[in-house]
Amino acid sequence: MSDRIARTALVVGGTSGIGLATAHLLADRGYDVHVAGRSAERVKAVTDLDPRITAHQADGSDRATVADLAAQLAPLDVLVVTLSGSLGMGTLAELDLDVLRQAFDAKFWAHLATLQAALPHLAPDASVTLLGAISAHAAMPGTAGLSALNAAVEGLVRPLAVELAPIRVNAVSPGVVDTGWWSGLPDDARAAFFDATAAAVPVRHVATADEVAEVVTLVATNRNLSGTVVEADGGARLVAL
Repeated sequence: MSDRIARTALVVGGTSGIGLATAHLLADRGYDVHVAGRSAERVKAVTDLDPRITAHQADGSDRATVADLAAQLAPLDVLVVTLSGSLGMGTLAELDLDVLRQAFDAKFWAHLATLQAALPHLAPDASVTLLGAISAHAAMPGTAGLSALNAAVEGLVRPLAVELAPIRVNAVSPGVVDTGWWSGLPDDARAAFFDATAAAVPVRHVATADEVAEVVTLVATNRNLSGTVVEADGGARLVAL
Protein backbone atom coordinates (compact mmCIF):
# COMPACT_ATOMS: atom_id res chain seq x y z
CA MET A 1 0.00 0.00 0.00
CA SER A 2 1.00 3.65 -0.29
CA ASP A 3 3.31 5.30 2.26
CA ARG A 4 0.80 8.14 2.64
CA ILE A 5 -0.68 8.35 6.14
CA ALA A 6 -4.27 8.46 4.88
CA ARG A 7 -5.10 5.49 2.69
CA THR A 8 -8.33 5.80 0.71
CA ALA A 9 -10.75 3.01 -0.14
CA LEU A 10 -13.80 3.18 -2.40
CA VAL A 11 -16.41 0.42 -2.34
CA VAL A 12 -18.75 0.70 -5.32
CA GLY A 13 -21.99 -1.05 -4.45
CA GLY A 14 -21.06 -0.58 -0.81
CA THR A 15 -24.31 0.62 0.73
CA SER A 16 -25.58 -2.85 1.65
CA GLY A 17 -24.64 -6.50 2.04
CA ILE A 18 -21.09 -7.67 1.42
CA GLY A 19 -19.99 -4.25 0.18
CA LEU A 20 -21.10 -2.45 3.34
CA ALA A 21 -19.62 -5.14 5.58
CA THR A 22 -16.32 -4.72 3.70
CA ALA A 23 -16.48 -0.96 4.20
CA HIS A 24 -16.80 -1.44 7.97
CA LEU A 25 -13.78 -3.76 8.05
CA LEU A 26 -11.66 -1.38 5.96
CA ALA A 27 -12.60 1.43 8.35
CA ASP A 28 -11.50 -0.81 11.24
CA ARG A 29 -8.11 -1.04 9.50
CA GLY A 30 -7.76 2.72 9.39
CA TYR A 31 -8.72 3.45 5.79
CA ASP A 32 -10.55 6.60 4.79
CA VAL A 33 -13.55 4.67 3.46
CA HIS A 34 -16.06 5.85 0.88
CA VAL A 35 -18.97 3.84 -0.48
CA ALA A 36 -21.10 4.46 -3.55
CA GLY A 37 -24.62 3.25 -4.24
CA ARG A 38 -27.66 4.16 -6.30
CA SER A 39 -30.22 4.42 -3.49
CA ALA A 40 -30.44 7.79 -1.72
CA GLU A 41 -32.16 6.06 1.19
CA ARG A 42 -29.33 3.56 1.64
CA VAL A 43 -26.71 6.30 1.27
CA LYS A 44 -28.32 8.22 4.12
CA ALA A 45 -28.61 5.07 6.24
CA VAL A 46 -24.87 4.35 5.85
CA THR A 47 -23.98 7.89 6.85
CA ASP A 48 -26.21 7.67 9.93
CA LEU A 49 -24.93 4.23 10.91
CA ASP A 50 -21.15 4.67 10.79
CA PRO A 51 -19.64 8.18 10.78
CA ARG A 52 -16.29 6.70 9.72
CA ILE A 53 -17.75 5.92 6.28
CA THR A 54 -18.60 8.59 3.71
CA ALA A 55 -21.44 7.55 1.43
CA HIS A 56 -22.06 8.90 -2.07
CA GLN A 57 -25.03 8.44 -4.37
CA ALA A 58 -23.54 7.13 -7.60
CA ASP A 59 -24.55 4.45 -10.10
CA GLY A 60 -21.67 2.11 -10.88
CA SER A 61 -22.90 1.76 -14.46
CA ASP A 62 -22.60 5.53 -14.99
CA ARG A 63 -18.97 5.93 -16.02
CA ALA A 64 -18.97 9.74 -15.87
CA THR A 65 -20.40 9.83 -12.35
CA VAL A 66 -17.92 7.25 -11.07
CA ALA A 67 -15.06 9.08 -12.77
CA ASP A 68 -16.04 12.33 -11.07
CA LEU A 69 -16.21 10.62 -7.68
CA ALA A 70 -12.89 8.80 -8.16
CA ALA A 71 -11.23 12.05 -9.20
CA GLN A 72 -12.43 13.72 -6.00
CA LEU A 73 -10.99 10.90 -3.88
CA ALA A 74 -7.78 10.28 -5.85
CA PRO A 75 -5.44 8.62 -5.42
CA LEU A 76 -7.42 5.50 -4.52
CA ASP A 77 -5.45 2.83 -2.67
CA VAL A 78 -8.26 0.27 -2.62
CA LEU A 79 -11.12 -0.16 -5.09
CA VAL A 80 -13.72 -2.81 -4.30
CA VAL A 81 -16.56 -3.43 -6.76
CA THR A 82 -19.49 -5.35 -5.30
CA LEU A 83 -22.15 -4.50 -7.86
CA SER A 84 -24.74 -7.21 -8.14
CA GLY A 85 -28.27 -8.03 -9.18
CA SER A 86 -30.88 -10.74 -8.82
CA LEU A 87 -31.65 -11.35 -12.50
CA GLY A 88 -30.56 -14.17 -14.78
CA MET A 89 -31.89 -17.33 -13.14
CA GLY A 90 -33.76 -19.97 -15.12
CA THR A 91 -33.43 -23.16 -17.09
CA LEU A 92 -32.16 -22.81 -20.64
CA ALA A 93 -35.59 -23.47 -22.15
CA GLU A 94 -37.19 -20.74 -20.05
CA LEU A 95 -34.30 -18.28 -19.80
CA ASP A 96 -35.42 -14.79 -20.82
CA LEU A 97 -32.50 -13.43 -22.82
CA ASP A 98 -33.67 -9.84 -22.48
CA VAL A 99 -33.63 -10.23 -18.70
CA LEU A 100 -30.18 -11.82 -18.89
CA ARG A 101 -28.96 -8.82 -20.91
CA GLN A 102 -30.27 -6.61 -18.11
CA ALA A 103 -28.31 -8.73 -15.63
CA PHE A 104 -25.12 -8.25 -17.67
CA ASP A 105 -25.80 -4.49 -17.77
CA ALA A 106 -26.26 -4.38 -14.00
CA LYS A 107 -23.16 -6.39 -13.12
CA PHE A 108 -20.63 -7.14 -15.87
CA TRP A 109 -20.90 -3.92 -17.87
CA ALA A 110 -21.18 -1.93 -14.63
CA HIS A 111 -17.97 -3.56 -13.36
CA LEU A 112 -16.19 -2.58 -16.58
CA ALA A 113 -17.57 0.96 -16.50
CA THR A 114 -16.43 1.37 -12.89
CA LEU A 115 -12.97 -0.02 -13.63
CA GLN A 116 -12.44 2.25 -16.65
CA ALA A 117 -13.72 5.29 -14.75
CA ALA A 118 -11.55 4.69 -11.70
CA LEU A 119 -8.39 3.54 -13.49
CA PRO A 120 -6.78 6.99 -13.98
CA HIS A 121 -7.33 7.73 -10.30
CA LEU A 122 -5.76 4.62 -8.75
CA ALA A 123 -2.54 4.86 -6.76
CA PRO A 124 0.45 3.16 -8.43
CA ASP A 125 0.32 0.33 -5.87
CA ALA A 126 -3.48 0.15 -5.57
CA SER A 127 -5.58 -2.97 -5.36
CA VAL A 128 -8.78 -3.78 -7.24
CA THR A 129 -11.15 -6.45 -5.93
CA LEU A 130 -14.20 -7.65 -7.86
CA LEU A 131 -17.12 -9.74 -6.65
CA GLY A 132 -18.15 -12.76 -8.70
CA ALA A 133 -20.15 -15.77 -7.50
CA ILE A 134 -19.64 -19.49 -7.17
CA SER A 135 -22.21 -20.10 -9.92
CA ALA A 136 -19.27 -19.45 -12.26
CA HIS A 137 -17.60 -22.65 -10.99
CA ALA A 138 -20.45 -24.90 -9.90
CA ALA A 139 -22.79 -27.03 -12.00
CA MET A 140 -26.21 -26.05 -10.69
CA PRO A 141 -29.18 -26.54 -13.04
CA GLY A 142 -31.02 -23.32 -13.73
CA THR A 143 -27.94 -21.12 -13.34
CA ALA A 144 -26.43 -21.11 -16.84
CA GLY A 145 -27.16 -17.40 -17.21
CA LEU A 146 -25.75 -16.54 -13.77
CA SER A 147 -22.76 -18.77 -14.43
CA ALA A 148 -21.95 -16.96 -17.67
CA LEU A 149 -22.42 -13.56 -16.01
CA ASN A 150 -20.13 -14.26 -13.06
CA ALA A 151 -17.59 -16.09 -15.20
CA ALA A 152 -17.38 -12.94 -17.34
CA VAL A 153 -16.66 -10.82 -14.26
CA GLU A 154 -14.09 -13.25 -12.89
CA GLY A 155 -12.55 -13.62 -16.36
CA LEU A 156 -11.31 -10.04 -16.07
CA VAL A 157 -8.99 -10.86 -13.19
CA ARG A 158 -6.00 -12.67 -14.66
CA PRO A 159 -5.40 -10.54 -17.77
CA LEU A 160 -5.90 -7.30 -15.83
CA ALA A 161 -3.54 -8.44 -13.06
CA VAL A 162 -0.79 -8.54 -15.70
CA GLU A 163 -1.94 -5.57 -17.77
CA LEU A 164 -2.29 -3.20 -14.79
CA ALA A 165 0.67 -4.43 -12.69
CA PRO A 166 1.86 -3.42 -10.16
CA ILE A 167 -1.78 -2.63 -9.38
CA ARG A 168 -3.18 -5.84 -7.93
CA VAL A 169 -6.42 -7.30 -9.35
CA ASN A 170 -8.34 -10.11 -7.63
CA ALA A 171 -11.88 -11.36 -7.12
CA VAL A 172 -13.88 -13.13 -4.45
CA SER A 173 -16.41 -15.78 -5.47
CA PRO A 174 -19.00 -16.29 -2.71
CA GLY A 175 -21.60 -19.02 -2.51
CA VAL A 176 -24.96 -18.66 -0.81
CA VAL A 177 -24.81 -15.65 1.52
CA ASP A 178 -27.56 -14.43 3.84
CA THR A 179 -28.05 -10.96 2.38
CA GLY A 180 -30.82 -8.93 0.79
CA TRP A 181 -30.05 -10.66 -2.54
CA TRP A 182 -32.57 -13.29 -1.44
CA SER A 183 -35.28 -10.81 -0.41
CA GLY A 184 -37.38 -11.74 -3.43
CA LEU A 185 -38.20 -15.06 -1.79
CA PRO A 186 -40.96 -15.29 0.82
CA ASP A 187 -39.59 -15.63 4.35
CA ASP A 188 -40.59 -19.28 4.74
CA ALA A 189 -39.16 -20.26 1.34
CA ARG A 190 -35.92 -18.41 2.05
CA ALA A 191 -35.56 -20.06 5.46
CA ALA A 192 -36.20 -23.50 3.93
CA PHE A 193 -33.62 -22.88 1.20
CA PHE A 194 -31.01 -21.72 3.71
CA ASP A 195 -31.66 -24.79 5.87
CA ALA A 196 -31.29 -27.10 2.88
CA THR A 197 -28.13 -25.32 1.75
CA ALA A 198 -26.58 -25.50 5.21
CA ALA A 199 -27.28 -29.22 5.32
CA ALA A 200 -25.66 -29.75 1.91
CA VAL A 201 -22.48 -27.66 1.97
CA PRO A 202 -19.38 -29.11 3.69
CA VAL A 203 -19.20 -26.30 6.28
CA ARG A 204 -22.86 -26.94 7.26
CA HIS A 205 -23.44 -23.21 7.36
CA VAL A 206 -24.81 -20.38 5.22
CA ALA A 207 -22.34 -17.51 5.13
CA THR A 208 -23.02 -14.06 6.51
CA ALA A 209 -22.04 -10.87 4.72
CA ASP A 210 -19.43 -10.25 7.42
CA GLU A 211 -17.74 -13.60 6.76
CA VAL A 212 -17.40 -12.94 3.04
CA ALA A 213 -16.30 -9.37 3.75
CA GLU A 214 -13.40 -10.74 5.79
CA VAL A 215 -12.19 -12.52 2.64
CA VAL A 216 -12.71 -9.44 0.46
CA THR A 217 -10.74 -7.34 2.93
CA LEU A 218 -7.91 -9.87 3.01
CA VAL A 219 -7.71 -9.95 -0.78
CA ALA A 220 -7.89 -6.16 -1.03
CA THR A 221 -5.13 -5.50 1.49
CA ASN A 222 -2.67 -8.39 1.14
CA ARG A 223 0.17 -7.20 -1.10
CA ASN A 224 1.11 -10.73 -2.17
CA LEU A 225 -2.19 -11.57 -3.88
CA SER A 226 -2.86 -10.77 -7.52
CA GLY A 227 -4.59 -12.54 -10.39
CA THR A 228 -6.49 -14.71 -7.92
CA VAL A 229 -10.16 -15.65 -7.55
CA VAL A 230 -10.81 -16.77 -3.97
CA GLU A 231 -13.75 -19.17 -3.64
CA ALA A 232 -15.45 -18.26 -0.36
CA ASP A 233 -18.37 -20.60 -0.83
CA GLY A 234 -18.26 -23.03 2.12
CA GLY A 235 -17.49 -25.82 -0.36
CA ALA A 236 -20.73 -25.29 -2.33
CA ARG A 237 -18.95 -25.91 -5.64
CA LEU A 238 -18.15 -29.45 -4.44
CA VAL A 239 -21.72 -30.63 -3.89
CA ALA A 240 -25.11 -30.58 -5.60
CA LEU A 241 -27.40 -27.87 -4.25
